[in-house]
Formats: sequence, structure tokens, C-alpha cells
Amino acid sequence: MTDLDRLLAFAARSALPGGGFGYLGVDGRVLPRAQETWIVARMTHVFGLAHLLGRPGAEELAASGVAALRGGPLHDAEHGGWRAAEDDGTKSAYVHAFAVLAGATATTAGIAGGRALLDEALAVWDRRFWDDAEGLAAEEWTPDWSRLSDYRGANANMHGVEATLAAADALGGDDAVRLRRRALRSVERVVHGWARERDWRLLEHFTAGWEPLPEHNRDRPADPFRPYGVTVGHQFEWARLALHLRAALGEGAPPWLLDDAVALFGAAAGRGWAADGAPGFPYTLGWDDRPVVPARMHWVLCEAVAAAGVLGAVTGEERYGDLARTWRAHGEERFADPATGSWHHELTPSGEVASGTWAGQPDAYHLAQMLLLDGRPVRGSVAAALR
Repeated sequence: MTDLDRLLAFAARSALPGGGFGYLGVDGRVLPRAQETWIVARMTHVFGLAHLLGRPGAEELAASGVAALRGGPLHDAEHGGWRAAEDDGTKSAYVHAFAVLAGATATTAGIAGGRALLDEALAVWDRRFWDDAEGLAAEEWTPDWSRLSDYRGANANMHGVEATLAAADALGGDDAVRLRRRALRSVERVVHGWARERDWRLLEHFTAGWEPLPEHNRDRPADPFRPYGVTVGHQFEWARLALHLRAALGEGAPPWLLDDAVALFGAAAGRGWAADGAPGFPYTLGWDDRPVVPARMHWVLCEAVAAAGVLGAVTGEERYGDLARTWRAHGEERFADPATGSWHHELTPSGEVASGTWAGQPDAYHLAQMLLLDGRPVRGSVAAALR
């Protein structure tokens, strides 16, 4: 079975001499490519969680990530916010959501500089991305914040919900109330609105006015962040986040959060598993529920296992636990890499290592969270569950 300590040891290889983290290849060495903010933020989050568990050396690694985000080349000292990468000045909601998450986890874990990072990241998110009239976040700005893209996306908003819940847990008080209400508005719009209206086929792409773009990226369906069609793993993620939000809201949570999580999970599991006759979940499905990109992504399976485990804890129904164990066993058989202690990030339907969308084993975010959520209480965020 995949071991958390071995995974963390593998992830620690991504630490860069000048601070922050790089993109790991299949052999566990950092690839020679520009440092990317989403990698640094996600690894900072992972090592913040590890510090909460008392893992030796995790505090120093998380602090290195915080310092890199606060003052390294990824931070735009002139215009504010964070570049997508050292060689890409784009200001994206996806990246900034992970900056908020890193700051929130670092704050909860007591990492030096964590609260300052969270305060800055939330301020940028509120000023540049959050659209209170829509209850959703905008997507992407030019490097100097002079022009906002016409594209809107569900993926960045999903991670915005995740980060907002983590920030609420880290800050508490009136800030927590405000942020959880904000998360509820986004989940209600995306899940209780668009997903429900399409029989639990989750829309991902929209115009600036939030009109659906169901054909977006049909010509490049395997895009790592904006694939065409229904992204099975995102349906599992939204289902799990709806349950975390429900737990955070307590008695004030609307009943539909559980109902919708069950329905969205059921659609992803029923339509996704072995959709092409081979074991596993295809990366994406078309609107006719047929596979579009048949590659198996490790993160999709991780999110399926995590969502099943959380649903089992919430409902008490053994069938969810059975699914979590079955899918975890599939991951151990197909994805686990004994040479690194991590999982291969992409496989063909028959189980060979592939790289059509993801090369190497970039980071430990999805797998670490899957391992950490196993048997943990259901709260507002993963960090809260570890407290």
C-alpha cells in the first residue's frame, strides 16, 4: 500500500536550492523547466499538512514554500499577485486559488509567514477575481491587470471553493462566516444549478456572461486544465467539497448539499467507471457519456476514492466504503510506482505509463489528500480535519 511518509520523502525531492518547489519527473528528479506557482503552492499546502501531523522536516519545507510565494520570482512585486510561472506573467484564478490554499494551510499549521501570505492572497482574490454579483470568480488577467479575459471556468472556481473553506477554517470568526457563505453561493451556482439542470453532467467552460460553452476545446480535448466535455474527476471533487461545506455550515447547511453530492457522485461513478470497457475512469466524457480522452489520470482516481470515503462517513452507507476500497486497490495495482513511492500520473486504458497530458509525477497534492482523508472526520477543509 502507498505509504504517506514515503510519498512525503518523494515530494521533498522537489525542493529547490533557492526556495520553493519544482516539477518532478518519472525518476523523482526535478525537470529543467520554469518554476510554476501552482506547483509551489500545492507542495506548500502538502508540507503544511505534514507539519500538522508532526512529520519531521515538514515545517522547514512549508516555510520554504511560503517564502518563495511571498518574495521569489513568482510574486509580482510591481503589479501585485502571482505570475503563473517564472516565464509566464499571466494572472490566473487557478494559481491564486492555490496561493490562498497554501496561505490558509500554512496559517493553520503555524508556519512562519503563513498569515501574511493568506492575507495578501485573499486580498488579491477579493479585488481581482471574486465577482460578488455572480457569486463566482473571474478567470484570467494580463500581467499588469489591465485586461480581463472573456473566458470563465468552473475548474478555478472549484479550487476557489476549496481555498475559501480552508481560509475560513484558518481565520475563524466573522471572516469564516463570510467565506463559507461565499463558497455556498459558488457551489449552488455550479452544482445545484448547472450540473443539476444537465442531469449531473458538469459544465466547465463559459463566456464572460456565464453562458455555457459546451464545445470549448473540442479541438484540444486533453488540455490539462480546460479539457473538452465532462471531466469525471471534477465531479468527484465538487461532490466532496459540497460535503465539506455542509460540515462547515453545520445546522445551517441546506439539505440539497448532501442530495446533490450523492447525485453528482453517482453520475461520475456510474457513467465514468469502465466507460470504454476497461477498468478505471477515463479523463473525460462527451455529452453522450462516451469517452473522449480515455487516458487514466491518477488524480481522477484519487478524487474518486476521497469522495467515496467522505460520503461513507457522512451517510454511514457501506457501499461507499466498498467503492473506496475497490478503487484504492485499483490504484495500488495500476498507478503505484514502487520506485518513487508516488503514483504514475497518467496511464493508458490498459495500464501502460503515458504522457499525453501529464509528463512525470509533478506533485503530491491529490495523492496526499486522498491518504490523509482516509478515516478522518469530515470538516470544512483537509487541514481542519487534521487538527
